[in-house]
Amino acid sequence: MIGKTLGHYQITEKLGEGGMGVVYKARDERLQRDVAVKVLTLGTFVDDAARKRFRKEALALSKLNHPNIETVFDFDTQDGTDFLVIEFIPGQTLDKKLAGAPLQEREVSRLGMQMAEGLAAAHDQGVVHRDLKPGNLLITPDGRLKILDFGLAKLVEPMGQASSTTESATQAAAGTLPYMAPEQLRGEKVDARTDIHAAGMIIFEMATGQRPFRENTAPRLTDAILHQPPASPRSLNPRLSPELERITLKCLEKDPEDRYQSAKELLVDLRRVGASSSSQPEVKTAAKRKWFMPLAALTGVLILLGGGYLVWQRFRPAATPPEGKIMLAVLPFENLSGDPEQEYFSDGITEEMISRLGNLQPERLGVIARTSAMTYKKTKKRADQIARELGVDYLLEGTVRRSPDRVRITAQLIQARDQTHLWAESYERVVADIFAVQSEVAEKVSASLALRLLPERRAALSHTANVNPEAHEAYIRGRYYWEKRTKEDLERSIEYFNQAVRIDPGYALAYAGLADSYFILGTNNFVGPREAYPKAKEAAEAALRIDRNLAEAYATLGGLARDDWDLRSGEKLWRHAIELDPNYAFAHQGLAYTLTFLQRHEEAIAEVKLARMLDPVSPRICANVGDMLYLARKYDEAIVELKKAIEIEPRHALTHAYLGLSYLGKKEYDKAVAAFTEAQLLYRGSIEITIRLGCGLAALGHRSEALDLAAELKERSRREYVSAYEFSKLYLGLSDREQSLQLLQRAFESRDPRMIYIKADPELDPLRSDPRFQELVRKMNFPE
Repeated sequence: MIGKTLGHYQITEKLGEGGMGVVYKARDERLQRDVAVKVLTLGTFVDDAARKRFRKEALALSKLNHPNIETVFDFDTQDGTDFLVIEFIPGQTLDKKLAGAPLQEREVSRLGMQMAEGLAAAHDQGVVHRDLKPGNLLITPDGRLKILDFGLAKLVEPMGQASSTTESATQAAAGTLPYMAPEQLRGEKVDARTDIHAAGMIIFEMATGQRPFRENTAPRLTDAILHQPPASPRSLNPRLSPELERITLKCLEKDPEDRYQSAKELLVDLRRVGASSSSQPEVKTAAKRKWFMPLAALTGVLILLGGGYLVWQRFRPAATPPEGKIMLAVLPFENLSGDPEQEYFSDGITEEMISRLGNLQPERLGVIARTSAMTYKKTKKRADQIARELGVDYLLEGTVRRSPDRVRITAQLIQARDQTHLWAESYERVVADIFAVQSEVAEKVSASLALRLLPERRAALSHTANVNPEAHEAYIRGRYYWEKRTKEDLERSIEYFNQAVRIDPGYALAYAGLADSYFILGTNNFVGPREAYPKAKEAAEAALRIDRNLAEAYATLGGLARDDWDLRSGEKLWRHAIELDPNYAFAHQGLAYTLTFLQRHEEAIAEVKLARMLDPVSPRICANVGDMLYLARKYDEAIVELKKAIEIEPRHALTHAYLGLSYLGKKEYDKAVAAFTEAQLLYRGSIEITIRLGCGLAALGHRSEALDLAAELKERSRREYVSAYEFSKLYLGLSDREQSLQLLQRAFESRDPRMIYIKADPELDPLRSDPRFQELVRKMNFPE
């Protein structure tokens, strides 16, 4: 772009990059002056109507002509490139000037007066800033304050929204959380008094070096702005005058009616404070005199060097979604009740929001699965870091405060690339209205991301579930324990799901929860599959009799069909679950294994990687990516992926076990034994890991130790379930082909679910030329 000409503006250098696009310094060849040119991101406008509206509003902003307001010069389009031309102003933004230190009171009043003058001029023209903050106030080298981005918070609202978008919804989509007024957070109509509230926040920060509300997480900060009084400025800086404190706190009143009703009123009071502070001589200590000149010189140098550098910060990013699929994560809603026993409730809200948002427009919006989202519970990581780790564009976070019969929920949508808060709101309802709150939040997210919902999805979104509150309470308790995946917790989850069914026999999700719990009990060999799977199937079918569109139930039936050796039906059921919920990572993962058993390895690998995209820090799914590559005999690639998975979660036993299998496939037996040993330390008592360790020891030549493990497992099989299929592999490792084949025959006769691996399993490769093995594979009736 450097050296090119847009209109009559010659681009000379790049100044920076923001949410709307790239900012360049340019030369206006007609008027021979420097300007700033903002080249808007491709796709900012969905059609010519949006572009015309932008042009009309840019023209209106260009009429703001005041010494304390940055001027908009032009907006144009050339060869498909849209660009905005504004005044180029060297200087330093106020946030850089403050850097956590207070200013002298007379400096506060001087800058505050200039800010109020600029606001008054704009408000007289009917223009509200909506995103006033220190980063949008620039101090020129001669000490003049310039308000940047006037009106751009409205100018860059989601261009994809229909023209009927309401003013309050549009206005609520803009702002930066620490400086937002309560009415903005509630999504109400904003006016000039909203800017006055932001001005009070800025005056407070100039006077004390701190913000009025210092909560370090967005949910707590939102709650404080809405409900808590600000700190006393004089408690933080005792040198402030009572009058400046009064002015500041009046700006920060929660109710707009109690604030200054115009910027002119604020200006009058600030002038009074300014006159008073100017009449008082400044007391300079020897230390101040000693450091003043060097600091002044250094400040001058920094201003000269940094002039124009932060021009790119003038523009707020648009809420228009990026090209391609948008990715969003719902972070764990924070439990503010003070009662740890209420964690299940806040976790349940998180999971249900993931489900609702995942069904908004799944072909356009991808929602990160619960497993990955919950790893950030109580995290101190910044929003942008979480977004990078999850690979998402937006984050939804919030708080839950529960009393016996009421609940207060706050929620906010954050654009990850610059942590801009696109929307925030607080709700206080009776507990029974929790589904209505979830629907409202989903609607706000949909509007903020300019999603175009199909009529049936919009209808489903507005539909409030008619579920007994006590049954719902039992259900979310059941899901809370189901996620822990230990035998004891799964059994406890079954108790809660059964309780929900007893309270409300028409509650489909409770039956789906039962199906999931029994399925995992069988899959993880906590209970024999022949005992667990019929109960899982019965519960899943009961769920579908109530709700034919329940993806969870179809996914469970897909897993049961697979483990019942019916791969054709399994594939159809997994795909139907994905059709109903394309963001359901578990269904993509299950389909991947089915495709592997059908020897369609490339499809399987692509599917499991899609599951990982939706659940990027799930230890189980990250490990499954490595397992798919191992089963495809891509051992080197598997090792790379499994090492990455271990970096994400070093204590996930199966990841180490899969790594050991990949080393076993490469005949690197010492590394295999080391990996199996680590897995066993992490998951003591696991039969499958014990078998794998025995195979590794036998391959390494430690036959007696492997035989000891075989004897131990034989003893355990008398009191608990041991898969004959898995046990066969230990004897194969011990070179006892006869015993291995006998166990495989027993696995076939007992319909051991693990037999479905027989064609794909690399551990059984030494038997593939044996006619008896080939006959077993033939009798499995794998689809061609």
